[in-house]
Amino acid sequence: MPLTKDMMHTRHDTSSTPARRSCAISAVADNSDHTDAPTLSDDPTRGDAPALSDAHPVIGLIDLDHIDEAFAQLSSAFASDHDVLHAVACKAVPLRPLLRLYAKAGAGCEVASPGELELALAAGFTPDRIVFDSPAKTWTELRRAVELGVSMNIDSLEELARLDTLFDERHPTPASARVGIRINPQSGTGTIGALSTATRTSKFGVGLTDEGAREAVIGAYLARPWLTQIHVHSGSQGIGLDQAAEGIAVAVELAAEINTRVNRRQVTRIDIGGGLPVNFDGEEVTPTFADYRAALEARIPEIFDFEIVTEFGRALLAKAGTILTRVEYTKTTGGRRIAMTHAGVQVATRTAYAPADWPLRILPFDPQGRPKIAEAVPTDVAGPACFAGDLLARDRMLPRLDAGDLVAVPDTGAYYFSNPFSYNLLPRVPVYGYRIPGGTDARSDQAGPDQTEPGPADAGASAAEPTDTVPTGPSPSPDERGTGGHLGEGAPQFFLIRAGQTIDDVLAEAGELDLTAPPAGGPSRATGPSRTAGKDGERDADKQGAFIRS
Repeated sequence: MPLTKDMMHTRHDTSSTPARRSCAISAVADNSDHTDAPTLSDDPTRGDAPALSDAHPVIGLIDLDHIDEAFAQLSSAFASDHDVLHAVACKAVPLRPLLRLYAKAGAGCEVASPGELELALAAGFTPDRIVFDSPAKTWTELRRAVELGVSMNIDSLEELARLDTLFDERHPTPASARVGIRINPQSGTGTIGALSTATRTSKFGVGLTDEGAREAVIGAYLARPWLTQIHVHSGSQGIGLDQAAEGIAVAVELAAEINTRVNRRQVTRIDIGGGLPVNFDGEEVTPTFADYRAALEARIPEIFDFEIVTEFGRALLAKAGTILTRVEYTKTTGGRRIAMTHAGVQVATRTAYAPADWPLRILPFDPQGRPKIAEAVPTDVAGPACFAGDLLARDRMLPRLDAGDLVAVPDTGAYYFSNPFSYNLLPRVPVYGYRIPGGTDARSDQAGPDQTEPGPADAGASAAEPTDTVPTGPSPSPDERGTGGHLGEGAPQFFLIRAGQTIDDVLAEAGELDLTAPPAGGPSRATGPSRTAGKDGERDADKQGAFIRS
């Protein structure tokens, strides 16, 4: 059922993120089931748009135009006479097609596990643009990082001793390795304790105010000329700009002291981490990257005398994402309306377990994708999991929801549906990117994720290289745009980012058929990245590479 302009309810203004989101929701609604009868097809896409169906009653949507805009804003805000590497945090959105867009735009990638490191390589990031952070790197992980020459932030002096051993094995130390120590400025807690990494007893980094710690760190740099950067990250959501700037000031002051002691510029780069908070209360993007730049210039302008690494994730991606699901049943209990949906803890884990720290907005739509207009009543928006706290919203005043209505949950482009939780063996949901042709000034003529990205049917195919000489956001070139669709002007163009999990996929992850003896060499069946990786490190049968084709 191809989507045409005549099928759109209205001619949407697509110049803003909310308008583009409404346009995408309308297109999905047009293509979805509106009857009580079960669908005869379990295909999550019918025609040119995704569909909500019994097989896939919840999906993730990513506004690719917003991703372009946010990356362009970050690049502009942190313009400098020195090199700046914007290393997008892999943990915020570990989806290969999206990471590939950033790689083609010249971004870097911050990783914190072996899986994230290999995913970054598979997505096309070169080792010199990968930053490896982890407080628990094994010998194997450190050796792999040294062999690749990725940038590393060392979390402790014990880890540094292991790195000494590995570098001693390699004579000489790889010139490409940018290595530094992560410090903890111990500057305090933000509003969300679990995300505050600069507390007095934080597990991250070397606590610089502990007795003897500062001198030990300085001594480590004096003894190792290859330590050329310092890393600091005071926390994520819940950390104010002034608090983040204070932590960065500690790092800059430490770098200046080291350089003075060695009488040269040994420390040339400061990794300031990420952590710019996101406004989950409304559509406004606040604070902005420009606000952060201003806070740094006010507190520690010397930071811009160094090369800079940033590690933003949530601030780049949150407002690009929307969870979309349908209301399966409704009931009223104890005077409260309860809307049973298919989106819960499996796609919004933090909200289910810590709702006070991670509240989400709820946008109700009718089955045709129009904003729901009805009397507002106290409502719980519930998920499908078998525990009472599986709620997206509790006692929220919402238009009275009915079975078949749609519920959109915005601001979920980072750490939500891209990081699924398999409670009750609920499957991973399909994730789609979308663009509105002509809907934005930021690369509006271009398509979504790389159309030549290999999927299960053509694993090993290589992606075309971008032709842009000065990319303004993570998008492929015009030659890479998709061919398919009978889209009307202003109608969204969709791209599959990650296929939804099937029941067979779920069962395959549930363990062996019976109790068996472990294989020789350990419980893992993996043979290591060098043996299992295909071209450019891409894994065979990786479902993140599937795309809609005409």
